[in-house]
Amino acid sequence: MFLHGGGFTGGTKTKPEIVEMANYFASRGWVFVSVDYRTTEELGSVQGMSREDVLSFYKGIAPQEWIEFALQGAETPKQFQQAIALYAAQRDAKAALRWIMANSDTYSISSDFITVGGASAGAVTAIALGISNLEDFRDEILISDDPTLSTTNLTETYIVRSLVYFWGSNAKLEVFESVYGLNRYDGSDPELFMAHGTQDMNPSTPFSEAIELQDIYDPLGVYNKLVPLEGAGHGAWGAKVEGKGLSELVFDFLVERQDLTIE
Repeated sequence: MFLHGGGFTGGTKTKPEIVEMANYFASRGWVFVSVDYRTTEELGSVQGMSREDVLSFYKGIAPQEWIEFALQGAETPKQFQQAIALYAAQRDAKAALRWIMANSDTYSISSDFITVGGASAGAVTAIALGISNLEDFRDEILISDDPTLSTTNLTETYIVRSLVYFWGSNAKLEVFESVYGLNRYDGSDPELFMAHGTQDMNPSTPFSEAIELQDIYDPLGVYNKLVPLEGAGHGAWGAKVEGKGLSELVFDFLVERQDLTIE
């Protein structure tokens, strides 16, 4: 399952580079699912609203404690809306993976080899999906406040075997820890492949974010691999390392680390 980027303000699952990656994996017999999620484009504007009106406006979209944290920490309306989108996107991504599990027989998906990946904001979301508990970003809002939750295959569970990260960050789990006081990283986390441009100038996703994740993973004893994309900036879809593009690098990692037999 792959999650597009866009700074939580936009983006699409049909981005040409994602479609190209999907075709690469599908041509090898894999099931590749690219998903959309809510961004600030869908969440509306709260410009000029009072605190009480904002809490009411986003009720059922984000938990009150998350909204209040965003109100306190955001320096601009855009940053505030992105903070709300952080939560909504995660909720949607988890619902998407539950849908995949519920329809695994239909699409001949082996639930023993689930990989979740993403680019930029999608990588932020992928990391949070693989690391957080099943109930996180799900049970903070009651079904009575968000009736759509009841249609999202709530009885489904999943185990993510591997995470794929392109030029992202650990930002969402940092916010989660700040709001709830919970650090979800532990020794049972999925193995991690990272590719990140060493000259990434996006202020939200500098190359140091990949180093930070490696520093979190290593003491836990969980296998991870960082491929520095030397001299590349943000969104380095065309990068090659020793003649291999991103799709091939990810494919090789998953085949080796998931001990897959290729026919």
